[in-house]
Amino acid sequence: MSDQIQFIVEKLNQEPFRKNYNLITFDSLESVQLLQLLNDVLGEIDPKHAVDIREELPEQTGKRMLSLLGILKYKPPGSISDLSAFRQGLVTGSKSVIHPVLHWLLQRTNELKKRAYLARFLVKLEVPAEFLQDDTVADINKQYEELMEAFKNLHKECEQLKTSGLSTAEIKRDISAMEEEKDQLVKRVERLKKRVETVQNHQRMLEIARQLRLEKEREESLAQQKQEQKNQLFHAEQRLQRAQLQLKEMHHAVVDSKPESLMKKLEEEINFNSYLVTEKIPRELESKKNSTYFLQKVVSEPAMSQSDLSVIEIKINEVNAQINQLIEKKMMKYEPIDSKFSMYRQQASIISRKKEAKAEELQAAREELSGTERQMLNKSSQAHELEGSEVLKGDELKHYVNKLRSKNTVYKKKRLEIAEITAEYGILQRTEELLKQRHEAIQQQLQAIEDKKGISGYSYTQEELERVSAVKSEMDEMKGRTLDDMSEMVKKLNAMVAEKKASLAPVIKELRQLRQMCQELTQERDEKKIQYDSCAAGLESNRSTLEQEVKGLLEECVQEESNYHYINCMKRNLEIQLERAKEEMKAYVSPDPQKRRKAIREQYTRMILEQENLGKKLREKQKVVRESHGPNMKQMKMWQDFEQLMECKRECFLKQQNQTAIGQVIQEGGKDRLVL
Repeated sequence: MSDQIQFIVEKLNQEPFRKNYNLITFDSLESVQLLQLLNDVLGEIDPKHAVDIREELPEQTGKRMLSLLGILKYKPPGSISDLSAFRQGLVTGSKSVIHPVLHWLLQRTNELKKRAYLARFLVKLEVPAEFLQDDTVADINKQYEELMEAFKNLHKECEQLKTSGLSTAEIKRDISAMEEEKDQLVKRVERLKKRVETVQNHQRMLEIARQLRLEKEREESLAQQKQEQKNQLFHAEQRLQRAQLQLKEMHHAVVDSKPESLMKKLEEEINFNSYLVTEKIPRELESKKNSTYFLQKVVSEPAMSQSDLSVIEIKINEVNAQINQLIEKKMMKYEPIDSKFSMYRQQASIISRKKEAKAEELQAAREELSGTERQMLNKSSQAHELEGSEVLKGDELKHYVNKLRSKNTVYKKKRLEIAEITAEYGILQRTEELLKQRHEAIQQQLQAIEDKKGISGYSYTQEELERVSAVKSEMDEMKGRTLDDMSEMVKKLNAMVAEKKASLAPVIKELRQLRQMCQELTQERDEKKIQYDSCAAGLESNRSTLEQEVKGLLEECVQEESNYHYINCMKRNLEIQLERAKEEMKAYVSPDPQKRRKAIREQYTRMILEQENLGKKLREKQKVVRESHGPNMKQMKMWQDFEQLMECKRECFLKQQNQTAIGQVIQEGGKDRLVL
């Protein structure tokens, strides 16, 4: 609270208030003085509120201040939660109410001035619906809304111009520099005219020079138009090459691919795009909306002091401690089922993260591919435009052809190996499917035989044996037959298992070889991936250097263009000044008095005479004023004393009336509390 009061006193002692308060005098202010001080601050923000509160009723003052605070979006502090108590404190001039309001207003005076200014034009007047049914009222309301939107746009443009960096001081310096240059040019033109006047046919020579200048300007404009047309032709050729390349790629894609591969590629693209649309983009959009909502919430809340921030940090630390305690309790109550679920959840989260990472990598790769294609088109067009490009000849061409042939043979060998591996992989897949089918058929036959013989499994047979041994005395004959049947069944089952093992042995052996081959291929793929990553890193570094070079060249181009435009403007200004100097010289030298009057020199001469006459009149008037100064000052002092006397009487009367009105309001508030 002491920091708050000290801040208020410092701000009130500065411009434009200049109250000369200290902490003691400010704290000893009465309620009426506090209200007047708050009204002065509000009047500085909005000039409509710069009034004397003694000239209006306390209810009107409170209503006016509350309306302005509502427009400025002031929210009472947490200690004053009851709006009626806040209103009563504002009417009575309570320090607990007015001090926070003053602190909030003085913290952001410039911002609130702007908000109050905009509120005069942007606070919409609510028209009842029954009045809007009238066509005239509806049209006027529509015009009112259109004007409000136009004001918004104009205000935005004005703010942009204010922040655009244009300085009046710089413009004044430029104007003064141009005027000095103008004077120098006028002097030079006068000297040159004096030299030229002695030459014969100087008017004809000047006319020829003017025509030459016009023709040079025309030549420059034609050259500029020619350059623009060349640029347009170059861009059109680039678009044509890009379209031809796309058409060629589409032809190659159609010729080399089959309908199944095209369908598979389209399905992959559709799956990727559907994943982006249904999962990735909505999730990112939701996160952006949440962050925007929290930021808007933070912006809408009033400014926090250091004490509020410390309280929030303490609460955050307490909540984090509670969360850690709950996690420790959960870890102590460890259950196997929950651990399995957590393991599955962890695996699912890892898979989802990998999926998101791969999707982002794929999207980045597509963007990089498109950028590389555009760069390739630009480079190809540049190479096409260059004349005398390097062509391979002689030994270099032979070496290049031999290199291509060796690469072609290696490619064919690798392609044959891939085809063999693919065919072998298909055979193994088919063999695996057949073995699975035979295994399922044998399992079904075995189950049917067990059901037919009354044996549902080895455990069931054990239980049956125990039960038969328990009733051995009653069912000896049945037990003997059952044991014989069971022994025969076990022998048959053992024989069938041995046969299946013998038939599966070569398949298992082939499977081991295939696994070893798969490990070798995986290792080779990892090596290729490392090579690819190193190559990609090199290309990325080259791309960054090229981007820096292009950026530097673009900056140089922009700087040169600005220099060109500046020089051109200076040239135009000098030509205009030269033309004006010629016209002035013609008018000054001309024997015609009418033309001579139009000259700037004659005009300045007349103005000097007029100013001299005006100075004489003002000196005479000054003499009269000096003679009557003493009596007038005495009379003015008498009127000031009379005005101060009447002002004291008026203040005494208003103070007495205001105290009686505040007493009535306090009595009414006490009665309302008693009734409640």
